[in-house]
Amino acid sequence: MLAEYRITLPPQTIENANPAAKAVLEKAFAQVGFIPNMYARMVHSPGLLDTYLHGYAAFRGQSGFSTQEGELILLAISRENGCEYCVSAHSFLGDKKSGVPTEVTDAVRNDTEIPDPKLRALATFTRALVAKRGLVSRADVEAFLGAGYEERHILEIILAISVKTLSNYVNHLFHTPLDAVFAPRRWTEAR
Repeated sequence: MLAEYRITLPPQTIENANPAAKAVLEKAFAQVGFIPNMYARMVHSPGLLDTYLHGYAAFRGQSGFSTQEGELILLAISRENGCEYCVSAHSFLGDKKSGVPTEVTDAVRNDTEIPDPKLRALATFTRALVAKRGLVSRADVEAFLGAGYEERHILEIILAISVKTLSNYVNHLFHTPLDAVFAPRRWTEAR
């Protein structure tokens, strides 16, 4: 999903960024080993990219979710928000880096049922939190907790939602081109 309006600010690089942006891009490069197209655009607001990087690292490192579960959460949020860039990227990362079974990433991408009941409950609750803007029902929470998660995990999903909202909205407005590394899992929302 792309916004009607497209922000036209050019992508920034470590070489051409102002000092504040350069420092954040260097931090990003140290974290991921390259500057994704999304970061090259987000850095027009160094605070935005720095907040994203900090929140993303905190979610990945401290949420208590497995690598697979964390990736699934980020993918489910991006799918709910219709972010073509992030669905593509998290599909690739899920398949190649986080060990999420392809049938699970495909189910999220295609809005079909996830075969694993615990992962299905996690994705369903995550998408409900996004769609209902945090106003989930008692039944939503009880189904999530009944799958083996804890109340603390709700807060961690909210952290992931905040991080993905930053990136999803930036990508909507920039029409961010997909990095070549993620191209094998390109996703476009059916209109």
